[in-house]
Parts: sequence; C-alpha cells; structure tokens
Amino acid sequence: QIVRHYGMIDAAQVNPFATVEPLAVLEIRRQGRTLQRDRIEAARRIVAAAYRAGEDSGLDPLLLLAVISVESRFNPFAESALGAKGLMQIIPKYHLDKLEALGGEEMVLDPEANIRAGAQILREYVARAGTLEAGLQFYNGAATDASAQYAQKILTERSRLEEAAYPAFRHAALTLNNTK
Repeated sequence: QIVRHYGMIDAAQVNPFATVEPLAVLEIRRQGRTLQRDRIEAARRIVAAAYRAGEDSGLDPLLLLAVISVESRFNPFAESALGAKGLMQIIPKYHLDKLEALGGEEMVLDPEANIRAGAQILREYVARAGTLEAGLQFYNGAATDASAQYAQKILTERSRLEEAAYPAFRHAALTLNNTK
C-alpha cells in the first residue's frame, strides 16, 4: 500500500507497475523515449544520406529511399542468403571498387557508405541499361524479367513515400509562406 494525501490505497489499483520499483519504471520509460529518439535520429541520418547520395549521383533521393525500403526495410544490418548486405543490399564481391573508395569492404554495413555505393551502382546500371526501369531491374539481378516487377515495386514504393512526405512538405511550405 502507498499513502496518498487522501488516505491508504492499494498500489496495484493505481499503477500496474506497482510491483516494480518506482525508479525502475522511470528508467524503463526513459529508455523507451531514448530508444524512440535514437530511431528517429537514425531515420534522419538515412534520409540525409539518401539526399546527399542522390545529389551526388543525379538520382532522385526518394527513389533511393524506395530501394532501401524494399531491399532492407531500413535495416542497416540486413544480409541476404546471397551475401547482399546493408540498406541497399550490396554484394561486396561484385562492387569492391566502390567499397574500397569509401574505406574498404567493411564499409558495406556503414549506412552512409552503403547508400553512396548503392546510388553509384544504380546510376551505372541506369546508364548501362538506358532507362530507369531497366536499371532497376538490373540492380535487382532481374534484367531478363519482361514484366519488370521489381522496378514497378520500387516505383510504387517511391510514390508511397512521396505521398507520406507530402503533408510535411506542404506544412513546411505553408509555414514559410506565412512568415513572409
């Protein structure tokens, strides 16, 4: 039981965590907020890296984010059975030159380096294949798929990301216009 200014009450009725030390509950809540802040900061870093890589490569940053979403679900440590690694699922043995330029093969799991290398690879494939759709198919190793399912999946995801981001852009534009 805990004493409140209005008398004695059963702690379990007030707080389901009553059997847990109050300081431990506060620590759990603090860690949850810290974890959420860490996830938000990681997402910001990924988006910023995609925008930098997009600017450097001439590719749409939302396209790069769509590739990341489809390939790894934004997991920087994702690894496929075929050895593709990181956010953009790069297979190191095929792209050592790009990874070496960014600091070595171990950089494949560095989110920013992975995005930069993936953007370079995709840009080369688009140039080689002649169209964005064909370049995306080549990136996925599905260049002979006449239905272009992978490219359509990426372009659909890009549209979804754009729709999700649009309200934030609109709000920012309205705020900017209202401050003039």
